[in-house]
Amino acid sequence: MSHTAHIPSHRKPRRSASKLAVRAGVAGGVLSTLAMAGTASATPVEPAPETLEMPVLDLDLGAEVASAVTAAADNSRAAAVEGELTAQEETARTGAAAQAKKAKEDAQKKADAEKKAKAEAERKAAAERATRNDGRSTLSLKSAPNNNDDDTAKPVTGSASAIVNFARAQVGKAYVMGSTGPSAYDCSGLVQAAYRQANISLSRTSQSQSLAGRSVSLSNLQPGDILYWGPKGSAYHVAIYVGGGKFVGAQNPRTGIVERSLSYDRPSGAVRVL
Repeated sequence: MSHTAHIPSHRKPRRSASKLAVRAGVAGGVLSTLAMAGTASATPVEPAPETLEMPVLDLDLGAEVASAVTAAADNSRAAAVEGELTAQEETARTGAAAQAKKAKEDAQKKADAEKKAKAEAERKAAAERATRNDGRSTLSLKSAPNNNDDDTAKPVTGSASAIVNFARAQVGKAYVMGSTGPSAYDCSGLVQAAYRQANISLSRTSQSQSLAGRSVSLSNLQPGDILYWGPKGSAYHVAIYVGGGKFVGAQNPRTGIVERSLSYDRPSGAVRVL
């Protein structure tokens, strides 16, 4: 081979300057773009402010606010009034219930008191009956059949004598309701005390004394018999028959204990205990 023959070189062919410049420019542009993108991703971009135009309202805002405040105040007052009325209604209901309960209790107490005073009311009626004119004339029982005037001739003996003598010894003493002696008596208190002289124990009230012993007719009385006025078992007054058509009894606060004829105040019935 000739030394002038062309031998291929092993080195890479050189590139032209123009091509290098173009490639450098392209690379630089790419890098610049990437750099800008990186910066954009790292720093948030603030949006451009927008300007909004508000419509112009032709309103009297002061009047609207004042109206709203007034309405709120009215609502508050209305709510307060309603709450107060509710509280007053509840108080009224509670008070009415308490008054009803008290009225019921008072009525029960009154009924109990009336029931307790029933017996005494009968006795008061007897006292009122006995206050009629003491000066009325005494009628003779001789005109009545089977009268008891003739028993004055019969001597009173034994237990009857003790009862009659005690009763007559109390004449002139005072009548005091509820008293049983020795200075004052009421009607049943006198009868009870008289029978105690004969060792006989009687109940305290005129009602129970009218149920003692056995019933006898007013035409067949004996000294010591118990006379009663009013229904038997509900008698409002009692006395002791002392013979001779007379009785001794604690009549009323005005007359006290007296001896009277049966005609003065005819009894309803009689019972015999002896």
